[in-house]
Amino acid sequence: MNAFEAKKKKKLVGIIVLLIITILLMFFVSLSTGVIQIAPADVMKTLFNNGTARQELVLFDFRLPGILLALLIGAGLAISGVILQGITQNELADPGILGINTGAGLAVVLFIYFFKGQLDVTSSFTIFIMPVAALIGAIVAALIIYALAWKRGVNPIRLVLVGIGVNAGFAAFLTIFQLKMDPQDFRQATVWLTGDIWNASWNFVFALLPWILLLIPIALHKAHSLNVFNLGDDVASGLGTNVESERRLLLLIAVALAGASVAAGGGIAFLGLVVPHIARKIMGPLHQYIIPVSALIGALLLMVSDTIGKNLLAPTEIPVGIIVSLLSAPYFVYLLIRTK
Repeated sequence: MNAFEAKKKKKLVGIIVLLIITILLMFFVSLSTGVIQIAPADVMKTLFNNGTARQELVLFDFRLPGILLALLIGAGLAISGVILQGITQNELADPGILGINTGAGLAVVLFIYFFKGQLDVTSSFTIFIMPVAALIGAIVAALIIYALAWKRGVNPIRLVLVGIGVNAGFAAFLTIFQLKMDPQDFRQATVWLTGDIWNASWNFVFALLPWILLLIPIALHKAHSLNVFNLGDDVASGLGTNVESERRLLLLIAVALAGASVAAGGGIAFLGLVVPHIARKIMGPLHQYIIPVSALIGALLLMVSDTIGKNLLAPTEIPVGIIVSLLSAPYFVYLLIRTK
């Protein structure tokens, strides 16, 4: 290991430790705040099974599942954004812009719309099936984008432009089905599609956890391929990389992460776009450093946004997607101003 790599790894460890400490601090802040205030000391007692029955109900049945979901969704969307920006060689790519989030959201809305009378959307079976429905929708969106972008191979710029068009088309279909819903379902679908960790429960946590635990290590294993993509398709091919095969596999990983995250958290915008930029600014262009840092920043950003959304106008909750957009948009504008 040369001096540069040693310095980079030391910086990576320092950043990861700092982010984990910040996440833990915000974790306790999130558990303490809300309509029902619980002192930090009582939070600790309750976590160690020494709290009152009311405190245990609030923490274990309501707050803790929502916080864990925010952490998982934030990490999943951030890594999906890292991968999509890598394979398209475009720093403006993310699951929302490319239509993957919309495809997943459309599949979930269709699932709820057609099976509403037959299935309870809060039942364990339905909760575990919804990520699968979202994955199918995301894969269908990705296949359409890939097929339309194919022209003796896939040009990264063409991939992004086609994705924007497919996103608009799926958004139109979403609007059509929303208009066919009754007013209550329409309102719920609208809030969810703006980004909302709805019906946070342990079932949702257990449904999403395997996807995140399986796919993020695979993405980290593929960091070298993402580094090679930074050099351009021609150079990557010259270095022995099967460009289209690797792009398809990485696209599938990104789609699966985004689809599962959308099933639990709705169409959260900007997170998959902004977080990779922040991680890249901190750690440089190498994806073996960007991926773990992005996962932690994404988890932290969504947990902070969820906490703000639940407390800013309490007892009214603001959808987490709106808070993410409010926090991320200024940085996005700053990036556009600084980009030459």
